[in-house]
Amino acid sequence: MVIHENATKLLPDHLKKLWQSVEQERLTAAEFQDAQKRALAGYQATWEDALRLVGYGNLKLSLLSELGLYLGCEQLAEVELRCTRALAGVKGEWHGIVDPGNRHSVEQFYDESQAMIYELMWWHTLAEDNSPLAYVLALHFATLHGCHHYLDFGAGVGSGGILFAKNGLETALADISSTMLSFCQWRFELRKLSACFIDLKSDNLPDNTFDIVTAMDVFEHLVDPVETVDVIWQAMKPGGYLFGRFHSEPDEDRPHHIIQDFAPTLRRLEELGCVEVWKDEWLWGHQVFQKS
Repeated sequence: MVIHENATKLLPDHLKKLWQSVEQERLTAAEFQDAQKRALAGYQATWEDALRLVGYGNLKLSLLSELGLYLGCEQLAEVELRCTRALAGVKGEWHGIVDPGNRHSVEQFYDESQAMIYELMWWHTLAEDNSPLAYVLALHFATLHGCHHYLDFGAGVGSGGILFAKNGLETALADISSTMLSFCQWRFELRKLSACFIDLKSDNLPDNTFDIVTAMDVFEHLVDPVETVDVIWQAMKPGGYLFGRFHSEPDEDRPHHIIQDFAPTLRRLEELGCVEVWKDEWLWGHQVFQKS
């Protein structure tokens, strides 16, 4: 993992404290922006180093080539076009076939949608925003807290799992989409990485196994996020950490974000004895809860 400007402090905390120097007029806003850009560049280098295939110097080109290889499309311009149109495709698929109040209907959408693969792989190129770097933040947290057994819950296309596995953690990926998990497994085999792949439609998570679980932009997709909290809690070791984002706003381009009220989810975490031990108050808004 790339060494960041302050390796003993999580980046949002470092930046928040650094901003105080601007408020105290000991640092200019421009100097702060330069420092933040350098720090984020370190996270980006860690992300790119984990995901780029051998022989590629550019992350976007590597991910598009990888996706084209998997789907049998040699024309990278066509792969990129499909990626840039994927969000609209996901929206169309959702409105065409999904009953948001029906669990089976929602799960079938994620199980079968190919547009989601294109959409997520494009997101992970960082071409449009840097929020996937929250996975690097989670890895930094895991490193600081001596975590070794990792689960990415709602793993999607598996990029987070690749990042953690490449940095030496024993890794498991869980999802309700067999389509996604097949792609994840192929990506791991391509890189000669090992991991456990768990199809949540048919398999249960092991009890008391993981000392860190990520659920990145997952809960807003779930018909019953409160039930999911119980499932994740059971899989965590005592003292283990859940690193996730528990926030979403209405977005007409993302009708599959069906949950905006996270109060019941957070309340269930509290009922189970999970304590919030950290919150990102500067970059992406993730929270970390520890199982007692």
